[in-house]
Amino acid sequence: MGAPAADLAAAAHRGDGEHMKKLRKISHMSETDHDLVTRAVAAAEESTDGEIVTIVTDLSDSYHDIALLWASAAAFLALALVAFIPGYYLGLVDWAFGGWGHAFTSGEYAVLIFAYMAMKWLGVWLILKYMPLRLFFTPKPIKIKRVDEAAIQFFKVGAYSRTTGRTAILIYLSMKEHRAEIIADEAIADKVDAEVWGDAMLAMIEKLRDGKPGEGMAAAVEQVGIILTEHFPKSENNPNELPDRLIEI
Repeated sequence: MGAPAADLAAAAHRGDGEHMKKLRKISHMSETDHDLVTRAVAAAEESTDGEIVTIVTDLSDSYHDIALLWASAAAFLALALVAFIPGYYLGLVDWAFGGWGHAFTSGEYAVLIFAYMAMKWLGVWLILKYMPLRLFFTPKPIKIKRVDEAAIQFFKVGAYSRTTGRTAILIYLSMKEHRAEIIADEAIADKVDAEVWGDAMLAMIEKLRDGKPGEGMAAAVEQVGIILTEHFPKSENNPNELPDRLIEI
């Protein structure tokens, strides 16, 4: 399919999650937001051969594996505690059975221990079904990597090598992770350093922190359009090869 994903990632500029932490809660993009972004893309492309694709998603990954890992860690921690302080747990078992001091067999103890581990596993897993907590307990590098992978995948499917001059660029926003990415096709990446997209990111973040995602995306589109016009000015008979509309996933 052309350049590997690693090369695409090298052509990306990441939004700084630290600057987006105070992002107001945004549940979705309104019809007004969609219209605003669509008009911004159409306006930006009037002066450039570049094709701007805009995608916004609520969440880039389910992070189910993170919940499973934390649940498993809790279960093994429970086992370790039983091994280090068995007397305490034996006292709890004795109390639970009314203090009669029942002589448990090794098999019965094993069943009790595994039942205790299972309860710990299930409890943590159920707690982490609440997505805000699951995101909180997901390490930042993993969130960055998952958003990056999602952005690259969307770019490969929807924009990569789909323009005649390889001049497509994706502006991707993942709202719950507070991450944004700009990924450029080969021709753009060859001429424009990834750091150049910083102004577009800052323009987006400023509006997002005010709870205005449509205006933020439109501001980023405008900045990207300025850069594309400088390096890829509009030529004659250049078709509009990709949709201008905002794609919400």
